[in-house]
Amino acid sequence: MKIETGESVVLILQNPREKLIGILHEISAAGIFLRAIDLGYFDEWVNSIKNDEPYLPMQDYFVPMWRVERLMRDESSFEMPSMSEQFNQKTGFDLSQF
Repeated sequence: MKIETGESVVLILQNPREKLIGILHEISAAGIFLRAIDLGYFDEWVNSIKNDEPYLPMQDYFVPMWRVERLMRDESSFEMPSMSEQFNQKTGFDLSQF
């Protein structure tokens, strides 16, 4: 099944290695547009939103295709909820609102 615009995704990049979680805007031959945060910041970000504390907002990214190692739909597996489901459970908000 094709990953669609507006879906929650995890993007793994190379040179330098980075992992992003966010909302997909567009995929083209040139690269990927998304609104995202660094995956390493996710738990701290969620807790800041949950506790109504200051936090860094998601940012708009364009990532050239040569940097893309892997793009995955943010999906739950077995009993582990997806990152977007975890965000919703902890904050009461939809990830796409941020």
